[in-house]
Amino acid sequence: MTAGQQRGRVAVVSPAPTANGDLHLGHLAGPFLAADVFTRHQRAAGREAVLGTGAQDTSTFVVTTARRLGTEPEHLVADSTARIEATLAALGIAVDGFSRDEERFTKLVLDFHGRLHAAGKLELKPVRFPYRPSTGEYLVDGFVKGGCPVCLTEGCAGLCESCGHPLAAGDLIAPRSTEAPDEELELRELPVLVLPLEQYRERLREYFERTGAALRPHMAQALREMLAAPLPDFPVTHPGAWGIPAPFPEVPGQVINPNAETMAWSMYTTALGAERRGEVLQADDQLWWPEAGTEVVYFLGFDNTFPFAVAGVAMLMALDGRYALPARFVTNEFYELDHQKFSTSRGHLVWGQELADRLPRDVGRYHLAATSPEYQRTNFGWEQLAAVTGARLVAPWNRIAAKDAELAGRTLPVSAASRAAAERITARFAAAFEGAGFSLNRAAETLAEQLGRLDRWEVTEGQEGDFAHQVRTVLRCAAPILVDLAAEAAASGALTAAPPGRPDTTSEVTVRPLPRIPVGTAGPDGGD
Repeated sequence: MTAGQQRGRVAVVSPAPTANGDLHLGHLAGPFLAADVFTRHQRAAGREAVLGTGAQDTSTFVVTTARRLGTEPEHLVADSTARIEATLAALGIAVDGFSRDEERFTKLVLDFHGRLHAAGKLELKPVRFPYRPSTGEYLVDGFVKGGCPVCLTEGCAGLCESCGHPLAAGDLIAPRSTEAPDEELELRELPVLVLPLEQYRERLREYFERTGAALRPHMAQALREMLAAPLPDFPVTHPGAWGIPAPFPEVPGQVINPNAETMAWSMYTTALGAERRGEVLQADDQLWWPEAGTEVVYFLGFDNTFPFAVAGVAMLMALDGRYALPARFVTNEFYELDHQKFSTSRGHLVWGQELADRLPRDVGRYHLAATSPEYQRTNFGWEQLAAVTGARLVAPWNRIAAKDAELAGRTLPVSAASRAAAERITARFAAAFEGAGFSLNRAAETLAEQLGRLDRWEVTEGQEGDFAHQVRTVLRCAAPILVDLAAEAAASGALTAAPPGRPDTTSEVTVRPLPRIPVGTAGPDGGD
């Protein structure tokens, strides 16, 4: 058993996007590519890992989008789910557990909240909602927008994308209907089931201090702000006709708040992933039992901080030790197009499938890694992509592969100095790929630096084996990003496997030709 296996399984979770459209580059450059790269690295290090995501069909944004498009919500969900899954595959995001609109998932959600309800953890309390007199509807989430009372930013109810705080519909500044913005609304109270988060505030504060689960500065700041003051009651149910019907007699006609599905959904997608990888489970939540020893790592947009890291963790705490708590949350900021936020409604976006169609997959993955919005907003542009990937990846790698090809067919000695260099190269990549220091930006930077070094290497007699050895070490370490290049090299025998988590310490290398990166069409007009 390797050290990686002794550490137990890691469950990697990236929150499911709403099933109201395809994935754009803002989705992919943030949590999805990071989760995929992290998972691949964990497996290369000898650890069992599952990656889960899916498509969320219960959001009110499904309904508002369907109405805008003139289609039925069910049709939109089916089409969007298929597109999301296809786009992930097109960019090489290898998902093990992909959730859909399924009865098995609904049962797990109801079982999870049924435990909270049976244990007396949920309370019936009156909550204010904007009310639309013309239709008799209480407006929640995507049906109502207004100003955030914390940061004043305009947005829909539920969560504030800017400051990360929960955004109760009844607390919006100047609320208005998203479908009838000129119609006057009323504020009315309605009893709903809530989880009183204030009861868990001190435990949440201790949890984040003890585990260091909040890693990046913006999330840490938001958590400090939230936990410095009394936490609001978290609505587990709310009024509405779209979603999972709440089975509790106190709240007839209500549904489960989609933002309260977080932990049950995470368990479900983890179970699907484990089953796909050959495990037989006793229960869908089994991998989250403390005795299972699963380390849960989330990759999520900053705006998902509250439902997953605050309300979600509090729900787990409320069940008194039945479940282990997540080990880590890795957040990202917004990715922009031409220095403006991606917007589906304005058509200001680049679809993930478009990127996959225009250029080799590894080139797209590399650029998204190099420009991933880890700590601040970053920008995508076609000209920038062509310049960055051409200078830092495609041109140097192809020159290196050509130089390496001159050695093809030879078995060459590898010096002790080169084996020591391989140790250092492996450690540098591992520092970017591992836990607390995980960074796609630094992984891409490390790759560019190593390719630059190898590109400048004038191979003299006696150094041929060292050069070939280090080229293969770099490719092996970069395999979580350059998935196709590494796979093609392995299939041809040009890249042999190394021990999990260790560099290739062989004393000789047999050189077989390495694949080149094809030059794709990266520009907006199809130019190279």
